[in-house]
Amino acid sequence: MLKIEKFTFGVGDRFAHQAKAQLRAFEIAAERGIDITPVWNKSNREHNIVGSVPALVRAAAAHAVSDMNWTKPWHVDADHINLDTVDRFVVPSDFFTIDVAHFIGQAAPAADVAAFVAAHPELVGILSIPGIADPITTTGASVAAVASKYMVAVKEAGKIYRHIEASKGVDNFITEVSMDETDLPQTPPELLVILVLVADEKIPIQTIAPKFTGRFNKGVDYVGDVPQFTVEFSDDLAVIAFAIEKYGLPETLKLSVHSGSDKFSIYGPIREALRRTGAGLHIKTAGTTWLEELIGLAEAGGEGLALAKEVYAEAFAHADELCAPYATVIDIDPAKLPSPAEVNDWTSDQYTGALRHVQANPAFNLHFRQLLHVGFKVAAKMGDRYLKMLRQCEASISRNVTENIFDRHIQPLFID
Repeated sequence: MLKIEKFTFGVGDRFAHQAKAQLRAFEIAAERGIDITPVWNKSNREHNIVGSVPALVRAAAAHAVSDMNWTKPWHVDADHINLDTVDRFVVPSDFFTIDVAHFIGQAAPAADVAAFVAAHPELVGILSIPGIADPITTTGASVAAVASKYMVAVKEAGKIYRHIEASKGVDNFITEVSMDETDLPQTPPELLVILVLVADEKIPIQTIAPKFTGRFNKGVDYVGDVPQFTVEFSDDLAVIAFAIEKYGLPETLKLSVHSGSDKFSIYGPIREALRRTGAGLHIKTAGTTWLEELIGLAEAGGEGLALAKEVYAEAFAHADELCAPYATVIDIDPAKLPSPAEVNDWTSDQYTGALRHVQANPAFNLHFRQLLHVGFKVAAKMGDRYLKMLRQCEASISRNVTENIFDRHIQPLFID
């Protein structure tokens, strides 16, 4: 089995121009004594919007790796795939995020649920899990309810895993199961049952992405009860360690935090939990590179600033259309969005101040930032005009991309 590294970090690159700037952040981390493996990811939806194909993600990453003489591991993730979309990702990807959230809650056959509970009497009663303060008390009915809720989803993950395995071979890819895009968070006891279901399905998962308490909106800070998240994250680490030991899951299995970009208020608790337990982490969609492109364009002034303003004006005009696919992971108050006319009069500093995620800056506007986060479709429609400007403003863009990933994400998560 291709083994995942202890710390892996998902980076998106909507327009495949920033791989070297992204990789530079991981070089800096290595210079500081911490090995973090970059994982380039792009979903099928994003490919369709931009008009790209999965092979281009690998090509851009491979070009950066070669140019920068990067000798450490790196991966390309087929992001949030299902049985309908996976085939186009099979050849260029070596990391597969199997998304089965859609199947959560579909009732499993009663006989299958009863057989699962009968096969695992150890899940019923008082469970003492090292690392969790209070014992977990379950009943046959409670275990059956969780199994019924998640069994269909896990079996679907098994189908997708075996479909990939038939093409790539068992030893040539990393498997993640994602259950984060659903309404309710999974509690640690639920996570345990899910992992037992996964073990029974013989899926060699190396990361699992549960839904945590709180909102993980795109590109902005965590919204929720940080102390509650801290306990939940720590308990999930304990459940994973327990499941590895008891159910033969891969020893490399670790938690994945999706929509992890800019969740600054929980980076400290995550860092402390990792240090205390020695656990690994996959943090996904971190770094908001597309927004750093806009910041770099605006910072460059002139035509770059003008194009950044144009992107906002178009995003503002088509806000409903752009926001609809991301409604569950954004929270925009239209009344707090500046008008395009106002933005058109901004200086470079005013634009970058509103967009760059520095919460201490009174100019920062999280509503402006979220709208632009989902507004990459506007730039995609510009085509070569946008890409030409990326090349023209490369110096300011690449600096911002590198600084953002290292200073705002890698350092507070892994180094400070």
